[in-house]
Amino acid sequence: MALNYYILDVFTERPFGGNPLAVVTEADSLSSADMQTIAREFNLSETVFVLTPTSAGHTARIRIFTPSRELAFAGHPTLGAAVLLAELRSQPQLNGESDAIIALEEEIGSVRVGVRLRTQAAAFGEFDAPKATATLERLPEPEEVSAAVGLIPIEVGFENHKPTLLRGANNFAFVPVANLEAMAKVKVAPQRWAEVFSSRDVHGVFLYTRQCVRVQSAFHARMFAPDLGVPEDPATGSAAAGFAHVINEFDELPDGTHKRAIEQGIEMGRPSAIALTMTIGRGKLETVRIGGHAIRVAEGKLLA
Repeated sequence: MALNYYILDVFTERPFGGNPLAVVTEADSLSSADMQTIAREFNLSETVFVLTPTSAGHTARIRIFTPSRELAFAGHPTLGAAVLLAELRSQPQLNGESDAIIALEEEIGSVRVGVRLRTQAAAFGEFDAPKATATLERLPEPEEVSAAVGLIPIEVGFENHKPTLLRGANNFAFVPVANLEAMAKVKVAPQRWAEVFSSRDVHGVFLYTRQCVRVQSAFHARMFAPDLGVPEDPATGSAAAGFAHVINEFDELPDGTHKRAIEQGIEMGRPSAIALTMTIGRGKLETVRIGGHAIRVAEGKLLA
């Protein structure tokens, strides 16, 4: 039976920017092996499969695959799938505007996404990152970390920011980089990468600097996940959610709500913008919200 699929660019307002995502709908007939094979065929950072929810209170159940493995949660697949479902199920409005709440069952739990649809504009979605136990650890000295990412020690770290590892639903390493010039030189050194990151079960390495290309951005980032079959990711919502812990740790945010715009994917020619909102109470991170635009760029049928 032919299955419908859609391609969306996520964390961008313009086609062919952001992070591309494949979404296969009505995928209940597929086995896990089928899904992995299809994700490998699309060969995008992630492919989402939409299934019938187990609870009537949810819009859909989704499963998320990279080209090499399944993920319990990921940001741009959550946002892109919710935007697509809102568009497919929305009723025309007289003013061309509509809002929807899309409740998704994911391996990590329930995620509710607020979607805003506007005529002749990219849809905008926003969701609270799932709350999960997360611990922040220091990584080895800059000499080891820098060698794994093709830099020299002086190019790793700025101000009081040091390399860290956040263990949670996805394990991300966060590496501060001195400036944009150094960020442009980053590359994976396979042997050193395995020693520093793979050996610690790191799923992805998120490098960041305060120097930015866009005036409205607070951080410029790149993300590499070769062990997941993703050489470089244009926009990483789950890493941005984890980055909130890093910001709070090193920047010592006061209680209240804080917004930070993160630019990513620029070196890949796929500029992305991630809206990160953090609520701090008594010095602790209480909620993390991820937002961004998404736009549909293609659709078709899987015939095999």
